[in-house]
Amino acid sequence: MTFSQPKIVVIGGGAGGLELATRLGRKLGRKKRAEITLVDRNPSHLWKPLLHEVATGSLDDGVDAISYLAHARHNAFNFQLGSLTGIDRDTKKVILGELRDKNGELLVPLRELDYDILVIALGSTSNDFGTPGVKENCIFLDSPHQAHRFHDEMLNLFLRYSVRDNAEEKVNIAIVGAGATGVELSAELYNAVEQLTSYGFKGLDTDALNVTLVEAGERILPALPSRISGAAHQELNKLGVNVLTKTMVTSADEDGLNTKDDGKIRADLMVWAAGIKAPDFMKDIAGLETNRINQLIVKPTLQTTLDDTIFAIGDCASCAKPEGGFVPPRAQSAHQMASRCYDNIIAMMKDKPLKDYIYKDHGSLVSLSRFSTVGSLMGNLMRGDMMVEGRIARFVYISLYRMHQIALHGYVKTGLMMLVGSINRIIRPKLKLH
Repeated sequence: MTFSQPKIVVIGGGAGGLELATRLGRKLGRKKRAEITLVDRNPSHLWKPLLHEVATGSLDDGVDAISYLAHARHNAFNFQLGSLTGIDRDTKKVILGELRDKNGELLVPLRELDYDILVIALGSTSNDFGTPGVKENCIFLDSPHQAHRFHDEMLNLFLRYSVRDNAEEKVNIAIVGAGATGVELSAELYNAVEQLTSYGFKGLDTDALNVTLVEAGERILPALPSRISGAAHQELNKLGVNVLTKTMVTSADEDGLNTKDDGKIRADLMVWAAGIKAPDFMKDIAGLETNRINQLIVKPTLQTTLDDTIFAIGDCASCAKPEGGFVPPRAQSAHQMASRCYDNIIAMMKDKPLKDYIYKDHGSLVSLSRFSTVGSLMGNLMRGDMMVEGRIARFVYISLYRMHQIALHGYVKTGLMMLVGSINRIIRPKLKLH
């Protein structure tokens, strides 16, 4: 299957998709060996593991977000703003939905893009498992838009509390799902309260905040080793988080969450972070094979099972591991998949054999805001995993983001961005207040 200047389309500009488009642009786009197009429904990119910091205001995405258009211009690929609505495998076209402004006025009509090689990197959305009332009453922290919504509602709650008449009243925030997002958001909320107090929110302190973290399983952070889960649980207890395990949420309403044992968790603000799925429209799209959570099932080469010219990477791909189980939906998985997909696309263009993707678990880290960081590291220097916490863990946690930046910008520009970040920490407020 030899190509001469193929059209390569990447759908989704998350961690994996943007890294892949960037590498393809530098390797093939600059030399006019291929035409690379990235498609995303948002005009800018933000590393998804940072969304909980945007939600609480400890990170200003106006500073850290990357403009797709500008990045595409500097890295020799094209960018199209739009959402995937369909794939025609017979004519090798992807269909992008029309774009409208906030008033419903048509900006860009429905479009079609030709492709020779297609990569689906759409990421994932929150999975409410059909729980009644969740969509209407909970925030899903899976996009910058949702993070901004949480931030606005959080500030309004704290403002209302600061002028309250009832001294016994508290700010009640409930988070369903004690994976990394739920745990990290819980800790960031206590950091936000301390910062807001220093900026003059009267009567607001950590005692005024009542955060409830709800987990249906037996422990928090179920994907991590139990000793790390235990360390994180202990740190959350120190902060004041009310951690409820073995608690099944059956419905949500405007007053809070209802549980299986007929309990009621009162909440002014609710976040659902209990699971993931690929977007609903991905179910059996273009006749491709998908699983029960709409992920595209891929071969070890990351090609979809029914079409070798369509790849899938990241959270929207269901990739089996040789030893059993499936590749977990993590940023490190998307990063690794992007690298293997890049190599396989180059091999495909040269009509060479493709290589299998083998997931390498480098460990997991969970940031509890500025209070602590816990996790495990895996590597060639040790057998199994090594638990880390404190400053070392925090350094490694930040390094994961730096690796993503280096993949996109290179070492020099990333170094300059780190310098600017250090300056901003001195001259800008520690919390975004608007």
